[in-house]
Amino acid sequence: MQAETALGRVGLWFLIMLAALAAAVGAADSGFAAHAIIIALVAFVMVWMSASRFDPMGKAQGFFKMPEGPSRYDDDPIRWGVIATMFWGLAGLLAGVFIASQLAFPWLNIEPYLNFGRLRPLHTSAVIFAFGGNALLATSFYVVQRTCRAQLAFPGLARFVFWGYQLFIVLAATGYLLGVTQSKEYAEPEWYVDLWLTIVWVAYFVVFVGTLAKRKEPHIYVANWFYLAFIITIAMLHIVNNLAVPVSFLGAKSYSAFAGVQDALTQWWYGHNAVGFFLTAGFLAMMYYFVPKQAERPVYSYRLSIIHFWSLIFLYIWAGPHHLHYTALPDWAQTLGMVFSIMLWMPSWGGMINGLMTLNGAWDKVRTDPIIRMMVMALAFYGMSTFEGPMLSIKSVNSLSHYTDWTIGHVHSGALGWNGMITFACMYFLVPRLWKRQRMYSLRMINWHFWLAALGIVFYAASMWVAGIQQGLMWREYGPDGYLVWSFADSVAAMFPMYVMRTVGGLMYLGGAIIMTYNIWMTLAGKLREEKPLRDAAYDPQADRPIVNQPSAVPAE
Repeated sequence: MQAETALGRVGLWFLIMLAALAAAVGAADSGFAAHAIIIALVAFVMVWMSASRFDPMGKAQGFFKMPEGPSRYDDDPIRWGVIATMFWGLAGLLAGVFIASQLAFPWLNIEPYLNFGRLRPLHTSAVIFAFGGNALLATSFYVVQRTCRAQLAFPGLARFVFWGYQLFIVLAATGYLLGVTQSKEYAEPEWYVDLWLTIVWVAYFVVFVGTLAKRKEPHIYVANWFYLAFIITIAMLHIVNNLAVPVSFLGAKSYSAFAGVQDALTQWWYGHNAVGFFLTAGFLAMMYYFVPKQAERPVYSYRLSIIHFWSLIFLYIWAGPHHLHYTALPDWAQTLGMVFSIMLWMPSWGGMINGLMTLNGAWDKVRTDPIIRMMVMALAFYGMSTFEGPMLSIKSVNSLSHYTDWTIGHVHSGALGWNGMITFACMYFLVPRLWKRQRMYSLRMINWHFWLAALGIVFYAASMWVAGIQQGLMWREYGPDGYLVWSFADSVAAMFPMYVMRTVGGLMYLGGAIIMTYNIWMTLAGKLREEKPLRDAAYDPQADRPIVNQPSAVPAE
């Protein structure tokens, strides 16, 4: 029976490989052909792995092994997710530093594949969807098992989600370099890549909800609410915004189902809520689980977390039009987006306060525990970003900030400070527990990582805030004769010192990530650096188990 199943798998993947090769031969453009070849290579690898599955010496078995019985959590996809998070994080940060250098030194633009226009979406997608997405996959699979005290519902499907998501990242990234995009911010991949991601995302939803359905704990912890909101809303946004008609089923080019101002509104309904649910709701789920665990304290106010959840869910979805101030979008829609953006300030700060107040009675850990320090820094930047965002949505402020580098500074203070710091902290929490180590190789290195990242964010955000305000003022300055005082070229030349400072900040942040990668590598190798110990949260491996159904007691006769 096993041999027949293996033969069936080999046959299926062989057919997929042949179909991909046929698509590559008949492709209408080189980008589609390149992606068809990538899929053919993946299918070839799967043919080989399926054929060697029953070879006791086959190394491929380890990639798809199932959990070891009901008394252990299914942590393999989580381990892969941690490794993928760090790999794609380094790639995305490296691309970011390079394009920051290109803005300061334009001669670094290498045509056509490594110019700014192609590398910029590569950078944004790598840090958001590859780094952030893998962090969300890994942490959601970890949290849902621990809070439900049950294994993942569909182990095979969970593995498909992980590897399918990596294929999406590879197809998207290579598409950007080849110029295969639909020119929508944060939604650049073309129609066939979007379809593949939809399939993977539905599988992700099934695994997550299935695990909730088989939970052994009666209560669904609030972190799972945020994860579920993130999964459902991103699916809705992705499907609607990417509705398109392909020119050919053997070509990459497609045309959006929307046009004109409707296309712009749909795009920023998607774009802003990708930030709201991918980079906010999903990462708030991480905060609500990992901050209490690392602080060894319960959430400050569970009631506040519920209010935070529902108010965020209701308000965030309306705020997208603030990206389109002073455009062809009707004024009432712009005002609607502004009003809901301002209202978002209150629930956002409610979540920040809830996270910070969880440390009540444990504030000394900020001094002694570098992981807690990262979490506090993340919450502080979450608070700053969610104050700055509503402020920038006010029309009078937006008239100065729109189209300037102030927006870039705002985005990166949130992305590097909130998303980056909370992700790094969660990875530091997970690695010793997933690989059964006493602690990280070096807590001192975590301290170095923290300070490098913190200083890097300050250099980056401060330089962009100054650059953005200077740009806005230069663009609007008129002389006595009624003509603009500064040309656009003058404003670009004036940015040089700030662009260099931004590159320095990016290098510092990248340096911290490299230290983290080395620290994780040494931890996985089982090494422990001798050093004056800092403090970390206690871990009991005996308590870290799912609840197994026990047979009912049989009464004595």
